Amino acid sequence: MITSSGNQRTATVRWTSNLLPLAGLLLITGGIALLTWVTYLWLTPGEPPYQYQLIAEGKASEFPELELEAWPAITINKYEVRTTETDKPIAHAYFGQRESGTPVLLHWENHTGEPLITLDRKPAELSALAAAINKHTPQDALILAWWDTSRQIQLLSERTTLFNGHLNAPLIIPAHWQEHAQTIQAYEDRIPHTTPSEQERNQFQRFTEALILPPEAGVAKLRELIGTEQAAYLVIHVSDLYKLGLMHSDRFGVAYKNYLMTGNIHGLINHMKVEMNEHGYNTYTLQSLTDQDVRAFFLTDEHSPDTLIAHMLPFTGKPPPLDFKAAQLVYQQGGYWVYKLP
Repeated sequence: MITSSGNQRTATVRWTSNLLPLAGLLLITGGIALLTWVTYLWLTPGEPPYQYQLIAEGKASEFPELELEAWPAITINKYEVRTTETDKPIAHAYFGQRESGTPVLLHWENHTGEPLITLDRKPAELSALAAAINKHTPQDALILAWWDTSRQIQLLSERTTLFNGHLNAPLIIPAHWQEHAQTIQAYEDRIPHTTPSEQERNQFQRFTEALILPPEAGVAKLRELIGTEQAAYLVIHVSDLYKLGLMHSDRFGVAYKNYLMTGNIHGLINHMKVEMNEHGYNTYTLQSLTDQDVRAFFLTDEHSPDTLIAHMLPFTGKPPPLDFKAAQLVYQQGGYWVYKLP
């Protein structure tokens, strides 16, 4: 009996000794599997808080609101931007493309009260800009502009642009969607079917930095970025101010506020003065959104009014763009300003 009991204890000890490593192995394996799953969920974006839904497609002439009848070779896809938060679309997006090209966002109608994904502009201004570039710039001219404007110019004017990819910089995400930022970025990156190179991203970063340098230094940096002696034109839009502020918040201070034109221009100017006095802003410029809606952009620090882009736009209390010496103003339409680089 004693021998039998000792053998039982020995067998129990051996079984327990074998079980412990096995349990440890299972825990380690389970931990790795759990870590792999968490990593997958972290790196694999889910569904964004909104979706693009195609509602119409056809030739440019079928969308008179875009004023693109002069471009019959371009087809348009119109999307509603839908979210579960409301029954109505929060925006409309118009993408245009030529037969063998990738889709380009030509117009964005924001129906919310804050900036969303990108900033809206008057479509008539873009068609007028493209027509002017076709008429007044050489066929081999190089165009510098924000990446989204560059893609629009390339599509409509078929000029060479320094930026061709859908860079999504900056992507404007409202505060209540910030937790979905990674998902939104991945979703927007899939839409245009383009993959910008790292070189193009670096060039665009240098382009934005040139715009917030002092005027002469900024123009020199732009010419250095081009790297050639060909004719080059810089196209800026007043809404680029806000995007620069998002990308370089530590070096360029900008704020905005929308106003409804209910009276004369003098009443609107008084509103601007009140806003500047309340917040200590330095100067402002305006963007016309519709016949009734105006957006004011304010520069909020002492350095920002002395930047290249501030000198190229009509800010209050500063010399007009016609007096700008570092580059030659050749065209202006709405929020667009076009300069020939020396």
